[in-house]
Amino acid sequence: MTVNNKVYTALINGKVNTAETKQPVEGGVLIEGDKIIAIGKFDIPKGCNVVDLNGDSVFPGFIDPHTHIGLNEQAKGPVGVDVNEATNPVTAEVFALDGIYPSDSAFKEALAAGITSSMVVPGSANIFGGVGTAIKHYSKDNLVSSLVIKKYAGMKAALGENPKRNYGSKKTSPSTRMGSAAIMRQWLIKAKEYSDKKKQAENDPEKMPTTDLKLENLSKVINKEMPLKIHAHRADDIATALRVAKEFSLKITLEHGSEAHLIVDHVKKYPFPVIVGPSLGVPSKVETKNKSLKGVKILSDAGLNVALTTDHPVLPIYRLLHAAALVVKEGVDEFTALQMITINSAKILGLESRIGSIAVGKDADLTVYNGHPFDFLSKCRYTFVNGKKVYEA
Repeated sequence: MTVNNKVYTALINGKVNTAETKQPVEGGVLIEGDKIIAIGKFDIPKGCNVVDLNGDSVFPGFIDPHTHIGLNEQAKGPVGVDVNEATNPVTAEVFALDGIYPSDSAFKEALAAGITSSMVVPGSANIFGGVGTAIKHYSKDNLVSSLVIKKYAGMKAALGENPKRNYGSKKTSPSTRMGSAAIMRQWLIKAKEYSDKKKQAENDPEKMPTTDLKLENLSKVINKEMPLKIHAHRADDIATALRVAKEFSLKITLEHGSEAHLIVDHVKKYPFPVIVGPSLGVPSKVETKNKSLKGVKILSDAGLNVALTTDHPVLPIYRLLHAAALVVKEGVDEFTALQMITINSAKILGLESRIGSIAVGKDADLTVYNGHPFDFLSKCRYTFVNGKKVYEA
């Protein structure tokens, strides 16, 4: 309801799990417009829209930091697959944003599970696959531009079997891991040279290089304006990713990390986050044969920033909660697992000031459960995005 030109919503009589402190806060959450303005006990503004939670639990909207939601559409077949521009090993010029279908049914399924945001990245057919975008899962006008939280959220890269298989079958490079690493280095060097030329030309416009969209986007990686998100399952590919990051002084995230726990002493020497998953299901290829839910605890206990992913649609996005529940079963503390699908993911995306926890001033992205979301029998009652109720059971 609008009060003095301001829209207020109060969630009351609940338990607020902020993802910042282990103990829930008794009371509720007060929302003004799209922001949280109070937590716990507060005075309810006159005429405020009130939602009585009757003792249910409020959580931050959950976040999957590595998906292809909207790019690899559900129930559409080949016509709905826009995940890989698999025509060149370097397609750094493409943007996931240009392929996201905001009416994909997966968005409604995500909201029904309380998953309010995700990172959408191109697939792993190429060494450099394109720019990924962080989005929310609700658009009031059905426009993809309304979903965007962060356009330049990361450059997708890939090592290992996928680029080898895609280009080896075409009898072109890269057909080996050596070729993959060489192409990655070659284009990072080109991006560094391009960036240096642009800087040198600031005082002499005639020396400005011709605009190259591949190199424009890769320059943002070289200059640490966005991270390189490197698909790497096997231990040797993870080691190569870390080696390249050190050589070029890059900011990276390790995506999937199926064998990161096997070389944890090496991985923890670097300050890079690990997005683990999808850890459920059978290994679908050689490089995932050692994926393990137990590995998540090993990485977390080593002090790394660990988040979980479904790699949707490899696993349906709502199974993010199942993955978190199962890592608890393998010994991860329940609160730590909650952080793996909330604030850890937000930090990895560079969005922790807006999403990932319940705090005054943050976006009002919330979900309400009638039990703990890691209990398979618990149900999502409500989901809010930007203060708007977008799902009700």
